[in-house]
Amino acid sequence: MKLAIDTIPSAGFQAQIDAAFGAGAVQAFAPGNPPPADTEVLLHVLAPVSAAAIAGAPGLRLIQKLGVGVNTIALDAARAQGVAVCNMPGVNAQAVAECALTLLLAVLRHTVALDAATRAGQWAVPSAVLDTMGEVAGRTIGLVGMGNSAARLARALEALGAEVVFTARTHHADKPWRQLPLDQLLAISDVVSLHVPLTDETANLVDPLAMKRGAVLINVARGGLVDEARLAEALRSGHLRGAGLDVFATEPVDRADPLLALPNVVVSPHVAWQTPETLARSLAAAAENVRRLAAGDPLLNQVI
Repeated sequence: MKLAIDTIPSAGFQAQIDAAFGAGAVQAFAPGNPPPADTEVLLHVLAPVSAAAIAGAPGLRLIQKLGVGVNTIALDAARAQGVAVCNMPGVNAQAVAECALTLLLAVLRHTVALDAATRAGQWAVPSAVLDTMGEVAGRTIGLVGMGNSAARLARALEALGAEVVFTARTHHADKPWRQLPLDQLLAISDVVSLHVPLTDETANLVDPLAMKRGAVLINVARGGLVDEARLAEALRSGHLRGAGLDVFATEPVDRADPLLALPNVVVSPHVAWQTPETLARSLAAAAENVRRLAAGDPLLNQVI
């Protein structure tokens, strides 16, 4: 079976791919390029899978997302061509939760600015920086979504002394935290962390100017969940204390993006999910679905 992956793997990731599927079994190609025409299984990372890319691989049988979000796949085109699409909920939950916490702590403790200042020989911390530091303990932290990553993050935040609240489309009676409508959560939360997929219903879901004054926004989900122009306005005006962003509406993010010029923003390049541990779990799940496809067995976590 012809397998391809839409990324150029690091040496470590390539070794993991070879261990999961066999040396040379998976052909890597540059993100943004179409898959090889003879591809039967596409291991999909982040670069959009367009209708043209799907049509260019007439033997394609499965697009296996290494992760959760399938908003980067032309689902209608896949459905029309009879291509199955699967994802793998939960495999990256630990990494995403840890990244969200990392970004939050970096914003509250001015980690990036202090690192740069210390390296430049500035030992005395300006009063403006000291006066705007903060702790997780005692803050109300609102989670938008209550999937695997949000639940893991909630437990860590609670252990650090935060009050956790959340909003979700469905009622979660099994969760110990208070569930609120989105507008109420935004009004009371000192920190808002996003953990939902990007769909037509969730696009621009969170208005930064509707958040509590002085709050922090953390986004490790999808950039399109937030109106980025209003986010930049909220950060420049001081309505928001800061933001930690792993994702952007357009990726790769333009170097001229106004958000990158703001000192109260900490950023990373959509790597919240990407650890060797996550990749190992993802490749194991993908290998199982490839086995099932070859055997004619039902696929795991089939979206279409």
